Amino acid sequence: MNILAIETATAACALGLRTREGMEVGWVVDEDRHHTEALTSSISRLLFESGLRVRDLDRVVVDRGPGLFTGLRVGLATALGLSQGVGCALVGVTSLELLAYGAHETGTRGTLVCAVDGRRAEVFVQTFQLDEGVRARDDARVARPRDVAIEWATNGAPVTFTGDGIERYVRDFAAVPTAQVEHQSVPSVAAALRLAATREPSPWVEPMYLRDADAVANFTTRQRP
Repeated sequence: MNILAIETATAACALGLRTREGMEVGWVVDEDRHHTEALTSSISRLLFESGLRVRDLDRVVVDRGPGLFTGLRVGLATALGLSQGVGCALVGVTSLELLAYGAHETGTRGTLVCAVDGRRAEVFVQTFQLDEGVRARDDARVARPRDVAIEWATNGAPVTFTGDGIERYVRDFAAVPTAQVEHQSVPSVAAALRLAATREPSPWVEPMYLRDADAVANFTTRQRP
């Protein structure tokens, strides 16, 4: 299958492509939240350089979150537009499981805590068990970085941390005595391509926001003078 992966959950914008001939390429398009400007033109360039047209796509896989609100909306809208316009299948994956599968593919085993930077001094976090496969140990949630670090420091069990949420607050997480840090700031588009090849497609992908957008939160919490 010709599969296109779209990653916009973090400050970076990344694409991946796997062709029927087995060629695979991953590309970080932009690292400074320019998803709207970079995504569509970069998809066109990636397909052109791979000798493909949009109508050649069999499947599109998109990161549905959790992550930055605007980036998720851009990625999901683009993926849905491609799916409906071209008639290709649509698959949704989460940013946290992509971090987990990405770490698994590089050899990480044991307990893994994945964290995506949520701004507002918060992270979106989920714990996985990595053995022969990848298994989620809990649900994705919103937390304060220091609270997560204290939780694992108190726990005392060996743990690996990964994700751009870890990178942003690395001092807190690196201070956990039983922890190591797997440096992986962008959810893996290679993992997205592999998951997309085996998962059932869906006509619609629901975003995983976990909380309101910044604009909504700012409006609802604003006090009158």
